[in-house]
Amino acid sequence: MGRGQGNPAPLALHSPDTEALEIDVRGSGWVLLAAALQAGCGGRGPVVVAPTPSEARMIAEQLLAHGAAAWNGGDLDSFVADYADSATFVTSRGLVSGRAAIRGLYAPRFGPGVQRGTLSFENVQVFVLSEGVLHVVAWYVLTGLPTGTQRGPTSLVLVREGEGRWRIAHDHSS
Repeated sequence: MGRGQGNPAPLALHSPDTEALEIDVRGSGWVLLAAALQAGCGGRGPVVVAPTPSEARMIAEQLLAHGAAAWNGGDLDSFVADYADSATFVTSRGLVSGRAAIRGLYAPRFGPGVQRGTLSFENVQVFVLSEGVLHVVAWYVLTGLPTGTQRGPTSLVLVREGEGRWRIAHDHSS
């Protein structure tokens, strides 16, 4: 299809430090990508650089360590503070959306006298998806439970928020 048949004109992306880049947008997916790219260009903010693999690993390990410390200390509010306001969590019953709903999901495990075990993570792998998105795959381990040690995979998507803090945008743990 040509431009006369409903396709947008090429989109020019530029910033003060780079030459203009022209992209021929030919599908709705490309329109969204191009709009996102354009929003980040034009000198409206600092250039954001993707973390190196070692920086990404440090970011993920710090977030996991904070979550484990909050879990092990019985601090539900600190535990869920690592989730973005609009985070999603996949459960066996469906999708839970929002930090408040995720807090409600975990609240029973933080009740008085509940044995939630000691949380740790192992086999952590970190993938840099973009300058503001990381994918973390690991195994959670819960020890000290009456039923024995529990372990399972966890897959987290971390996003860097405006102030630079990394939070969990999506959690799929089983």
